[in-house]
Amino acid sequence: MSLTSHLAELQRKHGDLDRQLDEAMAHPSVDDLEIARLKRRKLAIKDEIERLQVPTQH
Repeated sequence: MSLTSHLAELQRKHGDLDRQLDEAMAHPSVDDLEIARLKRRKLAIKDEIERLQVPTQH
């Protein structure tokens, strides 16, 4: 998988998690632990996107 397609896939997953998180927070019956899990996954993907976008320095 090329870097560009990998970044695109990560961005898609990040967007999907954002929508899931919005939906979960709109329903009071959703467990707080589930919301925290979604937030952690979203942050991990964001961190990976940023890591891949920053050029390596020598």
